[in-house]
Amino acid sequence: METSDEQLMSAVKKGDLEKLGILYDRYNKRIYNYFIRCTSDVSDSGDLTQNTFIRVMKYRGSYQKDKRFETWIFQIARNLVKDHFKKLKVVHSRMETNDHIPDMVHETDDGQDRENRLYQAIDRLPDDKRELIVMSKFQGLKYEQIAEMRATSVSAIKVQVHRIIKNLREIYFEQLEA
Repeated sequence: METSDEQLMSAVKKGDLEKLGILYDRYNKRIYNYFIRCTSDVSDSGDLTQNTFIRVMKYRGSYQKDKRFETWIFQIARNLVKDHFKKLKVVHSRMETNDHIPDMVHETDDGQDRENRLYQAIDRLPDDKRELIVMSKFQGLKYEQIAEMRATSVSAIKVQVHRIIKNLREIYFEQLEA
């Protein structure tokens, strides 16, 4: 039987830092992918991922065993990405310049082109909306977890996600017409 994340974190909290390695193995890629989707920067994403686990170790005493570890670590990651953007003084982190977004070739409509257009549409969302769609649809966090992180109701999160998806559809199809 596999040890739960919460049991591992409780052991880390008590000083068994070897258990942090198991949590790292379980969450490293998901946290990194979250940062990639938020920043579009490989180097920053690696640094932010490392800082997330440093904070897990540093603030292990504040972990509450009755809370889901996954929610707790993503809250740490969320705070780090917010701090990162504050430091950069960027209102819309990836939309200030479109230099990094490649021009799309529309002659073919294969799966890769559709995926690229989807990511372009996501790039055009404001940071808070992009973060919400990344957490709910790409990272697989439950609405309850996101609501807890954002200190709001589950129904508010569901409504926001529904509106963001509607907005994404509009952006996506605008790109097809361009």
